[in-house]
Amino acid sequence: MNSRAQIRRLSDGRRLHLHDGPIDVILEASGEPGEVERAYRASAARFTNILGELCSELRFLRAPARLDSKLPGGPVARRMLDAVLPFCDETFITPMAAVAGAVAEELLDEMTSAAILKKAYVNDGGDIAFHLAPGERFVIGMVELPQKPSMFGTTAIHCDDPVRGIATSGWRGRSFSLGIADSATVLASHAALADAAATLIANAVDLPGHPAIYRVPACDLAPDSDLGSRLVTQEIGQLARSEIHQALNSGIAVAESFQRRGLIHSAALTLRGIVQTVEPHVTLPAAESCSR
Repeated sequence: MNSRAQIRRLSDGRRLHLHDGPIDVILEASGEPGEVERAYRASAARFTNILGELCSELRFLRAPARLDSKLPGGPVARRMLDAVLPFCDETFITPMAAVAGAVAEELLDEMTSAAILKKAYVNDGGDIAFHLAPGERFVIGMVELPQKPSMFGTTAIHCDDPVRGIATSGWRGRSFSLGIADSATVLASHAALADAAATLIANAVDLPGHPAIYRVPACDLAPDSDLGSRLVTQEIGQLARSEIHQALNSGIAVAESFQRRGLIHSAALTLRGIVQTVEPHVTLPAAESCSR
């Protein structure tokens, strides 16, 4: 029995909060009350085992993914590996790049397998998996700074859209970043894939060697980081407007390449209040925005 996991209904009576170590989830389901309760019981029961399963395979999950990587034992770990394999031939990536999205997917699958729901979402630290029955939709707010949420746009996901996952990465988020994006938000067919793609797109928003960007080896901050001695962004000084656009354009190029390969549906990147998008699927303010 996992005595660490904390599971409670939030004060609004609708949402469920699940917390265990670094995993912090808020989920909500809509439907008949009995179906919603079944979904919540199923997600809570599954949640208590997830962290232990992941910890048992941490050595594998922190290693660079390869096309010939062996299949991990746990279902969440397999989701993580599947999500990063499309990228591993071109760049360094470990299954940990998809952990939050994979956890969200796993819990959502438990809910929808146990109950008939109109719609549901599982939000693991901003990486979201969602379910939509026919005729349903979600309107999702998009924030620029994860630690100090300020919404810069919205996106509406309809039941017939090919999107069932959204993820955001950036240098001021929960995880380390090799780039300087304030945020890189990605919509994809599922949450783990969106998570992996957002990580790489945020890494690509960069100005290599710029003197105003302070970086340190990831292992100096977290000795067990999957990034090892790779330099991660810790502070950004003054940047010229042209430099901001240059960095964003680098991220846009990577996002467009992922879109051409069918890996992502759309993306929105922000840096110092400037927003650029791939596939204008978001509603943005008129000022300081541009679409590709």
